[in-house]
Amino acid sequence: MDLDYALRIGRPTLLTDKSTPEEKRLFEQWERSNRMSLMIIKNSISLAIKGAISNSETATGYLTSVEEQFKGTSKAHASTLILKMLTTKYDGVSGVREHIMIMNDMANKLKSMDMEISEGFLIHFIMTSLPSQFGPFKINYNTQKEKWKMSELIAMYVQEEERLKIEKPDVVHLTTTNAYKRKFSNSGKGPYK
Repeated sequence: MDLDYALRIGRPTLLTDKSTPEEKRLFEQWERSNRMSLMIIKNSISLAIKGAISNSETATGYLTSVEEQFKGTSKAHASTLILKMLTTKYDGVSGVREHIMIMNDMANKLKSMDMEISEGFLIHFIMTSLPSQFGPFKINYNTQKEKWKMSELIAMYVQEEERLKIEKPDVVHLTTTNAYKRKFSNSGKGPYK
């Protein structure tokens, strides 16, 4: 149906008495596409937002108005993402792969807002977000001359996480107390001072 024709092709010159049948056909095609695109866009936006957007004769102009209305929101979202990246630490529950993927996702969202973080910086940033149990692994990386790619980082950290799980057996500490002993040791009166 070529509904996006007016979004892809600029507005043709206005028709005159000297316009050719082909120019008339293209102009009518563009006009129809523009009307349909405007109608679809306006019906897709909630009434609360629609009132704040200035009207336009073209679909591209209307979309530009929508973009202008939400630029401040994207800046606030970028600030929130940056703050979240700075404060996110590995929780030790979800797994290293998931943690790295979350950090990578935040960096990709910032990239889409023209705030790109280089892969090398992101890798170092992820390393600082991991707990001290990964300390020897971080030292090993820092002593190497070559830099890892994100896929290599994930593979290496998952391998290190598995190694740490194998080396650290699950230990349960069981503590029992004698009620009589506890009663007298807290009061200072009994035989157990």
